Amino acid sequence: AMKHNLIWSLNGTLIDLGNDYRRHMSGGSLIISNLDKDQDTGVYQCTAFNAWGSILSRRASLQFAYLDNFKTQTVRSAVNVREGQGVVLLCGPPLHSGELTFAWIFNEYPNFIQQDSRRFISQETGSLYIAKVEPSDVGNYTCVVNNTVTREKVLSSPTPLVLRNDGVMGEYEPKIEVHFPDSVPAAKESAVKLECFALGNPVPEISWRRTSGIPFPSKVKMKNSNAVLEIPNFQQEDAGTYECMAENRRGKNAARGRISFHAKPHWLQTMADTALSIEESLFWECKANGKPKPSYSWLKNGDTGRVQIENGALSIAALNLSDSGMYQCVAENKHGIIYSSAQLMVLASPPSFAKSPLRAVLKARSGSEVTLECKPQASPPAISLWKKGNEILQRTERITLLPNGTLKIANVTKRDAASYTCVAKNQFGTASTTGRLLITEPTRITMRPTNMEIIVGESIVLPCQIACDPALDVSFSWAFNGQLIDFQRDSDHFERVGGTISGDLMIRNIQLNHGGKYVCVIDTDVESLSTSAILVVKGPPGPPDKVAVEEITDSTAQISWTPGRDNGSPITGYIIQARTPFTVGWQAVDTVPEVVNGNMLTAAVVGLNAWVEYEFRVVARNAVGLGEPSPASAKTRTEDAIPDTAPTDVGGGGGTKSELVITWEPVPEELQNGEGFGYIIAFRPVGTVTWTRAVISTPGVARYVFRNDTIPPFSPFDVKVGAYNNRGEGPFSSIGTVFSAEEGTAPSDRVRTRSVSAVQIEVIWEALPAIPERVLGYEIVYWEDDTKPDTVGKVRISGNYTLVNITGLKANTVYYLSVAAFNTAGPGPQSAPINSTTKKPPPDRAPLNIQWTMIGSTLTLHWDPVVAVETESKVTGYLVLLKRHRNNDISTILTNKTTAELSLSANDNYLIQIKAMSEGGEGVGSEPIHIHKLSECTVAFASFYRFLFFFFLTMDKA
Repeated sequence: AMKHNLIWSLNGTLIDLGNDYRRHMSGGSLIISNLDKDQDTGVYQCTAFNAWGSILSRRASLQFAYLDNFKTQTVRSAVNVREGQGVVLLCGPPLHSGELTFAWIFNEYPNFIQQDSRRFISQETGSLYIAKVEPSDVGNYTCVVNNTVTREKVLSSPTPLVLRNDGVMGEYEPKIEVHFPDSVPAAKESAVKLECFALGNPVPEISWRRTSGIPFPSKVKMKNSNAVLEIPNFQQEDAGTYECMAENRRGKNAARGRISFHAKPHWLQTMADTALSIEESLFWECKANGKPKPSYSWLKNGDTGRVQIENGALSIAALNLSDSGMYQCVAENKHGIIYSSAQLMVLASPPSFAKSPLRAVLKARSGSEVTLECKPQASPPAISLWKKGNEILQRTERITLLPNGTLKIANVTKRDAASYTCVAKNQFGTASTTGRLLITEPTRITMRPTNMEIIVGESIVLPCQIACDPALDVSFSWAFNGQLIDFQRDSDHFERVGGTISGDLMIRNIQLNHGGKYVCVIDTDVESLSTSAILVVKGPPGPPDKVAVEEITDSTAQISWTPGRDNGSPITGYIIQARTPFTVGWQAVDTVPEVVNGNMLTAAVVGLNAWVEYEFRVVARNAVGLGEPSPASAKTRTEDAIPDTAPTDVGGGGGTKSELVITWEPVPEELQNGEGFGYIIAFRPVGTVTWTRAVISTPGVARYVFRNDTIPPFSPFDVKVGAYNNRGEGPFSSIGTVFSAEEGTAPSDRVRTRSVSAVQIEVIWEALPAIPERVLGYEIVYWEDDTKPDTVGKVRISGNYTLVNITGLKANTVYYLSVAAFNTAGPGPQSAPINSTTKKPPPDRAPLNIQWTMIGSTLTLHWDPVVAVETESKVTGYLVLLKRHRNNDISTILTNKTTAELSLSANDNYLIQIKAMSEGGEGVGSEPIHIHKLSECTVAFASFYRFLFFFFLTMDKA
């Protein structure tokens, strides 16, 4: 793309932008500031030019709208008219440019005249038409002219309308005063407005029609009591003769006019950039549509030049270099002008093979036909001849020399191998190009792929190997079902293996969709060969379909299905699976026949539970394996039946006095076989014959309590539980033995307590003697205050214990405690409560100012005593905890002094902590002291470490 320059002209004169402060160019656009009507009115055109030539833009016209005042004049003379007569008041607009609109004022502003069927203001002439004057029309009329571009407004002098007094005008037929011309040109897509108005008494009615009888389309509108007909977006089909009819009871009159369709030109055919040799001929034609028919002119570099024009076509018989340049075809009618441009390059040059030399080495297979092209660039075209070595080639049976310079040699042999030169010549010079022809032996395929069957997931190599002339370049490619394999994109499955003279294809982890035709294509410099094989991939069957339940009973279902794809290996059998709301996933089901073979498409499923909603699906198998399962069948419920499962785990016992408690494992919902499910409980004292029965109608209940004062405590009963539903009674469980409830045990009154610490009280009691009621253990109840029952705590201890520690209590608090024995009947009566007070809490301060010295392996510790305050337990001594790092052993030393000696091992690390001890328990631990492995060095520098320890301790305190 070559850079181009732009210049602007006004009315054909170049605009000199250099000395013009009002006009400048920006990106090719001409920008004018402070517009001036006298200097800037006219036709503008832009010229673009570069080294190839110049072209003109479309023309643009700039005009200035204005509106002069009405000539100052005396009052307009009065118009005298009789009542009933029609009248026309002229506006006579002043000089102007730009579209005008008209209105009239009656008497005084802002009393504007409203148009109706009697009064009409023409927007063509500005005149006011009154079809029939009435006494109310007498007054002054002023014409108001608006310029729609400048928004200027001017008012005429008033015209008085006066009624004559010589009687009223009688009725008369319409007289059309406003009508459109006989011929109206209308541009495509413009808005056309036709005016028609008549004077008459009575006031005439206006109507419109097309003389062709074609009705108006919906876009056509009539306004101002039909005085104006509007046709928006004017098209070819809207052209024709239009008639306006004015009618009253005295008669009618019509006005007609033809609207013709006009359109600005648009191109049907233009010319394209062309390069021709010197002395060749040029013929360019451009065609445009338009109404009226456009006229054509041609420009060369923005000017008319050495140009032969005939019917809008341009022809030049023998081109010379000066004919190069930019040409424009111009089509014009009164509605517009259009330009089309193209470049003509006239070429004159000696032959050159720069763009189309012969290849340095050309290879051809022995026995084939060779084509050598001679295509020099030359203007005018060059004449060419061929040489083999230094010998000029002549035509023979095998050698063809074509007029376009191409050389063909048929059925080549080794004797044709040589250097070939094409020599090209025109009046401007000579050039040549040379290439060496090499004749090669034919290529043979030595190993081909064969048709095979393979199982999905396996891998395979398809061989493709050749023997070829060493001078040839060879490439291999593979196509699968007609599509070239992209080894980068499909590297998961396809790989080329075997080096340069082998094009073997490896297919890894083969899939069903890899079955099909594989073609190995061998391309050499001189020929293409191919070999192919069909690969059949076998896989497990596809999913069966349309699984349906044909028939269903309480325990069986007849299932049917349609087979899926066998994926290359015949289907050998089917497995049927079922799912219910009670199973975890899909389960295989029993069928009749037991084994469903591959030819069967129906089977009976057996062993189903009654009154359960089932879904079924089918899985096919073949020699390769099990396939994907089918979609599930619609949910279908089996029929109901008498229960066939008895409750299990029948047992019981316990409860309160005079109760027999019977429990069982409920029957799962899927085994209840129908609606209205419940349990029948039967029991009798051991050794008797008659059963007592009870019924429970709630399927989820698993416990029944029989109460009767006559039941002796802890006596054995035979118990069995059965099931029933709406269809009837099912089986009973096997008989079990259940004991009735025991009686509560007597209390133990010999209870003692001991406050152990601030949070712990020990309770001791005497075991009950052996009595008929069994004792399972003891329950201790404690509370803080009889007024606060919500502070009650409870500890239960099973077995024959007589002591318990109650912990987690508040310090220095009175607690009330009571003991009761319990068995299966629950806790017996409580002993009389006794009270006990927890100790005061231990001091909440750790020992401070700890000092230590180390002599040999003996560590001596000193600390300040901890003193308890009034609300705390007195300090009774100190606890030293020693933790060894190696095995996490913790040992403790109890002392009533504020000093302690420890013997440490030389090869371990220690952690030491000190706590105050009191009746209320252990106090807060001191900050831990870390003692690192002892060595001679450690011993020698013990005093230094101690110094550091105290230094940091005092720093901490600071």
